[in-house]
Amino acid sequence: MDVADGRPALYEATLRSLQAEVKELPAVWLYDERGSRLYEEITRLPEYYLPRREGEILRAWAAAIAGRTKARTLVELGAGSARNTRVLLDALDIERFVPLDVSAQTLRASAQAIAAAYPRIFVHAIVGDFERDLDTLPGRGPRLIALLGSTIGNLYPVQRARFLATLASALGEEDAFLVGVDLVKDVARLEAAYNDTKGVTEAFVRNALDAVDAELDATFDQQRFVCEARWDPEHEWMDIGFRARQAHSVSIQGLEIDLAFEEGEPLRVEISSKFRREQLELEAGRAGLRVESWWTDHAGDFAVALVFADGKDV
Repeated sequence: MDVADGRPALYEATLRSLQAEVKELPAVWLYDERGSRLYEEITRLPEYYLPRREGEILRAWAAAIAGRTKARTLVELGAGSARNTRVLLDALDIERFVPLDVSAQTLRASAQAIAAAYPRIFVHAIVGDFERDLDTLPGRGPRLIALLGSTIGNLYPVQRARFLATLASALGEEDAFLVGVDLVKDVARLEAAYNDTKGVTEAFVRNALDAVDAELDATFDQQRFVCEARWDPEHEWMDIGFRARQAHSVSIQGLEIDLAFEEGEPLRVEISSKFRREQLELEAGRAGLRVESWWTDHAGDFAVALVFADGKDV
């Protein structure tokens, strides 16, 4: 398993984000060992429909994806437990599987499980950040690069534009990109998916504060923050994080800063953008990509798109 040293870049991004107009912790802090386990628990909650809807689409169209791409290497960005990926592995005739994720422990476990279940496939796991480490991805073409679970929705529009442009330049003539996106829908259903009755999502989000406290010698006090996940209609994303219950300060020795919070001031941890087809096609087109196929589940909750570099074909 390859391990990219992304901590200095993460610390720099954390410092920059906490000093922004709206204070924010990079979402990477959510996915330490405990956070990754909590996220897997979230994916099994009845309110969190995303993985089930995506799995429905992949089961219906995996054979078509295999026939269209003829991929010999499957790369999965933000692989996590790679649960829905197995639908693709069953359909594709591949030689190599390259999962990339920020959580070393989760990645190691999922890579070992995939290697045991698919002994004919060489598994090359990479610990890294897909925003930074696209140039490290190995494998001969044709490659299918997958970003599932609507993970792309955790990127701000400017980050998505940068990622898609980098991806477009990295795709070979025979390569394809498969992306799962959550769709704009009834606000009550969206908010329920991020405010589950068991409180697992809140535990997941609060774990980010614990992770920063432990690694950066910070003094985030859970009792001083209320957790919230709300719909932002202007940007069409879920805004996930905290609000300060009272005015107070937080020291982060590892970054050599002190932060002052006013009562009610937000601390964002993650966004989860929701998409419309025309929006994704426009963003892809600006990056030099072309959405060739678009599939949705029976309820129209979720979509999976097959994308190629514009002017390149398989």
